[in-house]
Amino acid sequence: MTATTAETRPAPKGHPQRWLILGVICLAQLTVLLDNTVLSVAIPSLTRELDASTADIQWMINAYSLVQSGLLLTAGNVADRYGRKRMLVTGLALFGLGSLTAGLAQSATQLIAARAGMGVGGALLMTTTLAVVVRIFDDAERVRAIGLWSTVNSLGFAAGPLIGGVMLDHFWWGAIFLVNIPVAAIGLFAVVALVPESRNPHGDRPDLLGALLSTIGMTAVVYAIISGPGHGWTSAPVMSSAAVGVLVIGAFVLWELRIPYPMLDMHFFRNRRFIGAVAGAVAGAVLVAFGMGGSLFLLTQHLQFVLGYGPLDAGLRTAPLALTVIALNLTGVGARLLPKAGTPGTIAAGMTLVAAGLATIAVLGGDGYGGMLLGLIVMGAGVALSMPAMANAIMSAIPPEKAGVGAGVNGTLAEFGNGLGVAVLGAVLNSRFTALVPTAVGAASLPAALAAADSPAERGRLSDAFDSGLETSQLVGAVAVLAGGLLAAMLLRRAERADSPRTAA
Repeated sequence: MTATTAETRPAPKGHPQRWLILGVICLAQLTVLLDNTVLSVAIPSLTRELDASTADIQWMINAYSLVQSGLLLTAGNVADRYGRKRMLVTGLALFGLGSLTAGLAQSATQLIAARAGMGVGGALLMTTTLAVVVRIFDDAERVRAIGLWSTVNSLGFAAGPLIGGVMLDHFWWGAIFLVNIPVAAIGLFAVVALVPESRNPHGDRPDLLGALLSTIGMTAVVYAIISGPGHGWTSAPVMSSAAVGVLVIGAFVLWELRIPYPMLDMHFFRNRRFIGAVAGAVAGAVLVAFGMGGSLFLLTQHLQFVLGYGPLDAGLRTAPLALTVIALNLTGVGARLLPKAGTPGTIAAGMTLVAAGLATIAVLGGDGYGGMLLGLIVMGAGVALSMPAMANAIMSAIPPEKAGVGAGVNGTLAEFGNGLGVAVLGAVLNSRFTALVPTAVGAASLPAALAAADSPAERGRLSDAFDSGLETSQLVGAVAVLAGGLLAAMLLRRAERADSPRTAA
């Protein structure tokens, strides 16, 4: 056995403090993931206090996700080569500093810039946490550990509105960022004291140009999606931005094929098992995050702008999604289903439930909170089943010495899906809203349109148009998630069949 293999492969019985270490890195992971959705309940406050437009709000959310997703693969490479513990410490420090800057921002532009800076620290944290889990647990316990990690992963997306609501009910909007600082400090101390260092000393050099190209490409594409309803889908700014995005992403692929140290080794794609497993998990992970991230972004606005709930009440009404995920994963429902149904069946079942939850919200959510509650519970059940199975499929297909890269792939999919969900479903809602109420096109946001309405009848018409847009966007999300679930199951099943003859031999 070579030194490199020994360095990257877990000990036969795992690290003696592995469960305590898992708790520490889950705390760091939760802090990062909460920041993806905690901002959603602060939208009215930011609109009011920073004079932020709808596009500003979307960029406050997407700037963090896009920078993070663009850097995740490079962060994984850096962690594999220079040390996962070292990068975990660096990520916590950068994330805490970015949170301080965001909490003290005085304008929408400053907050967007601070959020982008936080994305750098978040990228380091997202890759190293899962890589450390793979490193310290043996084969027998790794699936369970990834399941608990995935529970925190899902909880971060779902519990953000509730925590944000509690904070905004007692403090100003900057507190949702400043609260990260003591948590980051505690995590920093615990990581230094407990987490073992691990690295692949012969790993690849970081692919800085690849990170830059991927970030620019995704930013340009999402900018086109966000700007489409306001400028027109065939307008010069939207078309040029989309063209730049496609060209830069194409350049990224060509660059990755040519260099000896790519962020994502394209030689992996010569392996049929890898292609099937990762392609299936890719389709699933992106679209689950797409549906969940976009849905929460729109639902918190609906609860506050249309139904008139405060931030705390809006957060409480989205909490059933998080509670369902926690209950099912802690009781081990997904872990028991996986050996019986297999990875393809488990992912297909989970994504079907996510799609059913979105459809339930679309069809029944307008009649009262009961329909929304049912949809959130069904969606939570789907997330609890599908997310751990997809993370395990991705990490199992990546060589152990590339654990950081594998974590980067998994994190990139979740972050890109979340940002794309906010952009696409938000664009669908805006298109439907402006089609029904053309007079509101000039307003910077729904609150601005409601404030400009000169009669209760006009405000009622605006609210009905927003409800119609919400219904359309949730149905679009449901169709996308269901199609992705069927595709993911098919690709994973094909990969298992391709791998069966080699296993038998």
